[in-house]
Amino acid sequence: MDPAVSAVRVAVREAVHTLSSCEDGDRVLSTLGSLKRYLSGAESPAPPGEQEEFARVHFAAVLRCLAGRLSPGWLELGADDGLEELCASFFLEGPADQAFLVLMESIEGAAGPSFRLMKTAQLLARFLGAGRMAAVMEGQCRRLGEPASPLLQETLLTKVVGLPDRLANRLQRENLDAFLPQNYFPLLAEEMVRVLQAVVDSLRARHRFVALKGCPRWPGSVSRRRPGSVSRRRPGSVSRRRPRPSVFRAAPRSCSEAHSPELCAWAELGGDVLLREAPLAQASLRPGTESELKHGPHTPSDLEFMLFSLHPSPPTVPHRPEVLSRLLGNLVIKNKKAQFVMTRKLLFLQYHHSTPMLQSLLGYLAADSQRRPLLVQALKGLLETWGSASAIRHAPLEQQRYLSKAVLICLARLGEAELRDSRDELLASLMAGVKSRLDSSLPVVRRLGMIVAETASARLHPEGPPLRFQYEEDELSREMLALAAPPPADDSPVEASPAVAPEAAETPGRGSGDGGVAQAPPEGSGSDLDSDDELVPYDMSGDQELKRSKAPTYVRDCLEALTSCEDWGRWEAALRALEGLVIRNPAAAREVSVELAKVLLHLEEKTCVEGFEGLRQRALVAVVVTDPAPVAEYLTTQFYALNFSLRQRMDILDVLTLAAQELSRPGRLPKAPQCGPPGPAPPPGSTVAPAWRTVVEERIRSKTRRFSKGSARRGRDAGPNQFNVVAGYFFFPLLRHFDRPLVTFDLLGDDQLVLGRLAHTLGALMCLAVNTAVAVPMGKALLEFVWTLRFHGDAYVRRGLLSAVSSVLLSVPGEQLLADLPDELLEARSWLADVAERDSDEDCRTLAIQALLLLEKLRDRLLALAAP
Repeated sequence: MDPAVSAVRVAVREAVHTLSSCEDGDRVLSTLGSLKRYLSGAESPAPPGEQEEFARVHFAAVLRCLAGRLSPGWLELGADDGLEELCASFFLEGPADQAFLVLMESIEGAAGPSFRLMKTAQLLARFLGAGRMAAVMEGQCRRLGEPASPLLQETLLTKVVGLPDRLANRLQRENLDAFLPQNYFPLLAEEMVRVLQAVVDSLRARHRFVALKGCPRWPGSVSRRRPGSVSRRRPGSVSRRRPRPSVFRAAPRSCSEAHSPELCAWAELGGDVLLREAPLAQASLRPGTESELKHGPHTPSDLEFMLFSLHPSPPTVPHRPEVLSRLLGNLVIKNKKAQFVMTRKLLFLQYHHSTPMLQSLLGYLAADSQRRPLLVQALKGLLETWGSASAIRHAPLEQQRYLSKAVLICLARLGEAELRDSRDELLASLMAGVKSRLDSSLPVVRRLGMIVAETASARLHPEGPPLRFQYEEDELSREMLALAAPPPADDSPVEASPAVAPEAAETPGRGSGDGGVAQAPPEGSGSDLDSDDELVPYDMSGDQELKRSKAPTYVRDCLEALTSCEDWGRWEAALRALEGLVIRNPAAAREVSVELAKVLLHLEEKTCVEGFEGLRQRALVAVVVTDPAPVAEYLTTQFYALNFSLRQRMDILDVLTLAAQELSRPGRLPKAPQCGPPGPAPPPGSTVAPAWRTVVEERIRSKTRRFSKGSARRGRDAGPNQFNVVAGYFFFPLLRHFDRPLVTFDLLGDDQLVLGRLAHTLGALMCLAVNTAVAVPMGKALLEFVWTLRFHGDAYVRRGLLSAVSSVLLSVPGEQLLADLPDELLEARSWLADVAERDSDEDCRTLAIQALLLLEKLRDRLLALAAP
């Protein structure tokens, strides 16, 4: 046996025996001092052979002995905490991997809360704070003399990844801040960057380069297969935990020069480390794990987490696609897995990324002439998916916004020559998508179709007439139009030719002067000669408004004026006066109520009347309220009649809802008309005399002495629900023929917008029929209607059906629901649970959850009433 090895073994055996049994503080300190000479960096170190033998064989035994002796009595043997600091130095200065494993072993082996457990946890916190985790990882990178032990690597990986969970289980409420996930994983990310930088520095120091496709290769930089290396990431690896560590955020700061050797080393290192052990399939996930249940089959890969890390966290920092270009180079071309992630998965499967992240990804594809064909290929796939009617029907709104943004970014970064080769294919997908989106029932989907169609048509077919749509500008539309603008100069391709460079496309706006620059008039236009600056303006201060036609006094006069009058002033006056006349003369209105409803339903705007739709709707509502049964019967019959537009059918539903709301209002009194005929204005300076009753009441109040005053607020007058006796005329005829297609009207076919409005109307009528005798049959019929259409593909229709279910639960008494509709409620509950979990529309999931909560409250209330 080697004398050095024998001497170390004898010295360690005697020292461990002394530390385990001795209670003399001076002797313990001297023993630890003699052992410390075997550590690297000691004042009087032992020979290198003895240090290597101690670190390889005996260091873990000494640490276990020290961890087992941590107690208040033993630590008090040393004066002024000298013994505690000397013990801690062994854990902080020796081989990091062994110290880390011993600390974790001592913590997990503790029987329960104790002084030793807390001291060991504090030692581990100091270990992390001193940067020793980087030494653990770097020690595995520098094993050049012997192959790495698979068992040691697996053990270290498990302990490092599971440290927050393990410490939380052992320390419970006394857990330290350093072990919380939000603190531990960022620290671990910084340590990883330090190790990678150290590897890059060691490779750079060798000064041996081999040309590899224009980029210097570092011999022996990162071996793709080391003996005994772990080829697959284990369950619960660092990249799959939350919160995501920003591992590579420091890398761009060290790679500022475009062609530096350090940059090439980082690119080679980053590609090898990230893609060598990052299989796109989730083979490393156990079946049924939390990650699989949350993310489904599309679990984020390591390359995605690197992209998250490169994205700047402050929202004010602009996206920097050149960071990806410098770090990854053309890795997306050389590696099929990276190509799949960056051109398919991040664009079609993962749609929760931010807009700057999407700009960085597509900017990376556009930054090099070799990668630009992938951008064209991505645009084809995006437009094909964007134009798919099935995707529009079933994809969530968030994914549709994400795809639309990606399409606009691709169009802004591609040049005319690149788009010309694929123009026919792109235009076909675009036109199919525009048609499908304009047919959608959701306003957001229609608006996305308009914006993308305007921008894409201007880029794909610049010589043709531009498409222009009318839509309301909001934050989403402004963001989308900003994405369609050409990228800044610093994001232009590095090696692309001028013919391939993205060209500046005109951003479609709402008008020719909207944010544009005024152009100078051409020469010879005669602008100076035609100037009107010297003309004196005409004095119009004495002009008076033309006298309007006299408003009709009777309802029949209004009916005659609206049907056969050629005097458009009298026609407008009759329309404005009709609501007030119907409210003031209900008996006269009932005589011609159905005829009035027919005229108002077919009334068209013949002149430019301000607020025409509102005047017509309020007059029609007043007619329905005045004579509800016959007018409602007429309107519901006309809803399924021929030769009516979709706009008229939706007007019928709106009028029925507003009239039912007015009839069900408690203490309903005839209201004053909102838009009556205009009367003569009082002369300036005159005061309108108050009513005599108000004056008398004010005088009595001022001269009356009261010793106590009640509430000054008068409660709402009680009265019967007038909607009770006519609810059936409003509700049941609307359910009569919904499944019968007509020549011009098919609710179960293309007219899904009207079907969705019908479902919302039925739910509103159900709510307004609360506490009425007809509520139970209405609820049963409505549930049958919902059950027939519960699997409808349009999200707007499903929202109406879900709101209708909630209306039934709120309007029908719970006892009658369970007595008359037990089977329907049981089936509805399973359907609602399925919608709340799996529906693609967020609003549908929210409405389903609300309906489930109403069901649970109903059940709890009935159980409480049934309890003795």
